[in-house]
Amino acid sequence: MSQMPPALSKCPSCEEPLESGDRFCGACGYDLSAVPAPPDDNPTMTMNGSAPHPPHPPYPPAPPVDWPVAPEVDSSHRPAPLHVPSEIQGTDSAGHELPAHASGVRFDGPPEPDEYALQAPDPRTADFVATPSAGTKVCVACRAGQVDRDGYCENCGHAQPRERDHMEQELDAVSAVSDRGLRHHRNEDAFAISSTALPDGSSAVVAIVCDGVSSATRPDEASLAASRAANESLLEALPRGTHPQQAMHDAIVAASRAVNSLAGAAPSEHAPHQNAPACTLVGAVVTPTLLIVGWVGDSRAYWIPVDRTAPAARLTEDDSWAAQMVAAGLMNEAEAYADERAHAITGWLGADAYELEPHTASFKPDRPGVVVVCTDGLWNYAEAAEEMAQVIPPDAALRPLHSARVLVGHALDGGGHDNVTVAVLPFPAPPMGAGSA
Repeated sequence: MSQMPPALSKCPSCEEPLESGDRFCGACGYDLSAVPAPPDDNPTMTMNGSAPHPPHPPYPPAPPVDWPVAPEVDSSHRPAPLHVPSEIQGTDSAGHELPAHASGVRFDGPPEPDEYALQAPDPRTADFVATPSAGTKVCVACRAGQVDRDGYCENCGHAQPRERDHMEQELDAVSAVSDRGLRHHRNEDAFAISSTALPDGSSAVVAIVCDGVSSATRPDEASLAASRAANESLLEALPRGTHPQQAMHDAIVAASRAVNSLAGAAPSEHAPHQNAPACTLVGAVVTPTLLIVGWVGDSRAYWIPVDRTAPAARLTEDDSWAAQMVAAGLMNEAEAYADERAHAITGWLGADAYELEPHTASFKPDRPGVVVVCTDGLWNYAEAAEEMAQVIPPDAALRPLHSARVLVGHALDGGGHDNVTVAVLPFPAPPMGAGSA
């Protein structure tokens, strides 16, 4: 006889509201008839649901990279300003002004550890399941039950792997890899990579990486919409001769509009006060002579020269509580990022963001190298530019897809506490004849 599940009001795995008599959670497939054992690994969580930064040896300060700054001119011939996180004030998800101690932050993570253990098949029912016919999708957990149209096993109730759990894309001049990680039940990151021709016939290579804010509603949809909108905007603007830095600024605005449009859907009756969909964004445009980066949030871009005797550099400044503390002189970087509030973000794309302030910067590198564009699921395990340079293979400019896989593997080996997404772009961009999207 099947044991009836205990009277629970919420799923112990994902906190989805339950109805009387439910045996499995309709959201994540959790087996409600089994009493879950304490997890073997329950790490202390930081503000964004990931493990705290592992201590790393201090590095001597790297000499500054002496790159001339490219013209920062927008369509009105005025300089495009670079905004810093300390200039951004904040509100909560309802639009109310935050108290002074909150510093305008948003928590990029669920309220408790997001570990989703693979449920074993129920021995009381597995023996009575008929063998599925040829061509029928079989459950990855119990290897016996059929998978319904919603993606759950009809035998054990386990949610099946999603298409976005692991994604790879390779072009001749850029590659990207995204992985769900080892703790999250879905991948809330997204990326878009492409290349196009500038008016003079030279090439421009594009990479956009977005990280869904886990505390928001439908973060996976937000990151996907933002990455696609930003990529499409750049592919439209660059061939027209728009300055790449202005094109990046406009692409972030387009991504913000795409995410904002998701907030129009009516909230669920079970969760009427959910936050609006939200995500962070970081992007890069590489041409034969110019490197442009743009961002909102705490996803990052790094410069790694081919000549490893030259210094690596971080090209972005986080919109985060930690970055604000460092900018205000209240903490040094090591102290700020060791704090549990380090990953509370102060800037994001979403209808409940206080104000959109795209950050852009342009550089003219004097030597070949690669640009690493990534979410915090990677840089949590290689935070300093020197650390990132040690992890990425020496031949990254020649094998960007292999290098992206190595970087994702490094994050998974370190614990994989978050979704991991990275794009690798060699600089300078190759001639258009060498390859195209």
